[in-house]
Parts: sequence; C-alpha cells; structure tokens
Amino acid sequence: MQTPTLIRETFPVGPLQCNCTIIGDPVTKKAIVVDPGGDHQLILDRLDQLGLKVVSIIHTHAHLDHFLASGEMKKATGATLHLHKDDKFLWDNLEMQCKLFGVPYNPVPAPDHWLQDDEELPCGCGVAMHTPGHTPGSMSFWFPEAKLLIAGDTLFRRGIGRTDLWGGDYAQIETSIRQRLYTLDEDAVVVTGHGPDTQIGDEIRENPFIRG
Repeated sequence: MQTPTLIRETFPVGPLQCNCTIIGDPVTKKAIVVDPGGDHQLILDRLDQLGLKVVSIIHTHAHLDHFLASGEMKKATGATLHLHKDDKFLWDNLEMQCKLFGVPYNPVPAPDHWLQDDEELPCGCGVAMHTPGHTPGSMSFWFPEAKLLIAGDTLFRRGIGRTDLWGGDYAQIETSIRQRLYTLDEDAVVVTGHGPDTQIGDEIRENPFIRG
C-alpha cells in the first residue's frame, strides 16, 4: 500500500469554530498545526492519537479566532509560532480583539518566526503564500503533492473573507484569489478558515464574489 504524502486532519475549535488543521509527515512523524483557535487539549490529544510531534504552530493571520490556543500549545510542546510580519499590529492587539468580541484572553508570546512569501514550511511538504486582503499579512499554505490548500479566511466555499475589519482591502483579496489561488490545480482541495472544504475549480466556476 502506498504511503500517503502527508497526514491531514481538520476540525473546528474554539468559540468561533475556526478550522484547525494538523499536517503531519508520515515518515518523520513531525507535524505543523495551522490556526489553533481554541481547545488546546483537543488538539494535543489528536496529535497523540496520530503519533505526531508538533514542531511549528503556523497562523494564516492574526485575528483572535485563529490564535486562542497558540500560547497553551507552545507551552505544552515548545513548538515555534509563525506569522507574517504584516499582521504584527493585530498580534500586538490580541487582548483588545478578545475584549471587543467578549472572548477570554489567554496570553500568547510574540511570534518566533516571520513567514515569507514562497517560504518552505517546516515539515518540508508545503509552501507559504502571501495572500493579503482579509488582513495585510494573510497567508495561505499550499501542499502540491497532496493537492491541498489551506486558505484561512481568504477563500471560503462560495465566499471570500470579509475586508471590513482592521487592515482589510477588497482589491488585495481579489488579486490574491485571482492571481495566486485560482492559478493552482483545479482539483485541489481547499481547507477554509470556517465551514466546509471546497475545491479550486468549483470556486473558479461558482464563487459568486470572485469568478475565475
């Protein structure tokens, strides 16, 4: 039986049901966790069940619902925190964001590493893509061998990320989707920031906001 190119599990976490994704290397058993938006013990338990060791905690952007378990995850695992620098102003104001939305704030240390466009991800199986618009530092993560895209809040099933929050820019998100995401393999599965998966080709043809 052929070994899968990566282990992928996505499940909603936290008060705003952000999709958290575990990406693991089936050979080395090293993993990254994308957007741990709450329920840190649930994420840790799932990593244990999968036999994976998390080495990096990676964020698509710095809105509160995508980071709420990051501090506890780092404390428990020693994994590094990753973010694009253009979202530093949001990260620096995480406590304020929580207060605005009435969500308890758990302190999170500063990111250990600033993500760059086209940077290889720690497990060596994917690449970071800077896709600004929802926030200035929004990132998507592309895993070409698995035909898998983690799009955060940039692209949803028949929707796009809102641009009326801090640093949002509609022209930027349109460019990011058209020039970066819609040029990927049409068969690729898209893991969205909230809600169900979709496919690139389906969004190109059917997304009412931005069609290819």
